[in-house]
Amino acid sequence: MLRFLALLLILLATPSLATTDDPTRMIPHVSAGRVVAWPSLDGGAAGRMSVWVWLPPGYDAAKRQRFPVLYMHDGQNLFDRALTKFDQEWGLDEAIPRMVAQREIREWIVVGVQSPRSRYQTLFPAKMLPLLGPAFQNRVRTLDSGDPKGSFASAAYLDFLVHQVKRRVDRSFRTLPGRTDTAVMGSSMGGLMAFYAMAEYPDVFGQAACVSMHIALASPTEKGADHAALGAEVATAFDRYLATSAMRPGHNRLYIDHGSKTLDGSYAPYSDALVPMLHRRGWTDGPNFMFRTFTGAEHNETAWRERIDIPLAFLDAKAP
Repeated sequence: MLRFLALLLILLATPSLATTDDPTRMIPHVSAGRVVAWPSLDGGAAGRMSVWVWLPPGYDAAKRQRFPVLYMHDGQNLFDRALTKFDQEWGLDEAIPRMVAQREIREWIVVGVQSPRSRYQTLFPAKMLPLLGPAFQNRVRTLDSGDPKGSFASAAYLDFLVHQVKRRVDRSFRTLPGRTDTAVMGSSMGGLMAFYAMAEYPDVFGQAACVSMHIALASPTEKGADHAALGAEVATAFDRYLATSAMRPGHNRLYIDHGSKTLDGSYAPYSDALVPMLHRRGWTDGPNFMFRTFTGAEHNETAWRERIDIPLAFLDAKAP
């Protein structure tokens, strides 16, 4: 049990760090397209993070064409397994050209933001913390650092993403900068941040894909805990938070999933409470919302790579 909890902390706090322990100035090798790197940008309270911009194969050929943009968290894990600690990657540089050739999606620019140093406390949606009970707040505050007074930097991270990274991307490349052509995606805590990014900036991010979303907010494997009751508390907190957000079906589109093994296998009591709440708020299955459970899928980049076509297709409502 102690070994599993230790693995949980690694997965939530610092997943897939570079083999060099710092991928900041590394350029990922890609099988198609090309990468522009912006090393070690200042994210304020969120810390310094590098940004990798992948331009699809058609970008240089179509000089007058503009492209939709997908923003992703944990950017060191997207293109090149050599940058990752666990020797696994999403394979976006392979999936997008394949799906474009099959006329399933348009060519997307992909912007990967490096994991922040204090990943859990930076990617946690800070506005949700006071909506949880005191005992649950303590579970959140002590999960990563063990410091109940630890600071949360999600506002600084989103300010960096929206006001520094996106503005520079739109200035530097031929983008389609509007909401309907701008998406955000991530996994685990990055999936939670994808949800929060769209909820905080629904006029910037028109669609979000929350892959293996860390719905539990704190540890979903805590021994002796009533996870069904905790799931209900989490759903109530999400409900209260969404009452303050302008994110809404039709204006925005939302994808959530998780697997059934390793850490993903502990999310069911939380999604069982969250998804019905979202349905009551109008997020019914269809073009604006999708929730999927993948039997046998684990909590890692290999699993996300195997099903990447599904969220990518969902995100592109304007596919040919």
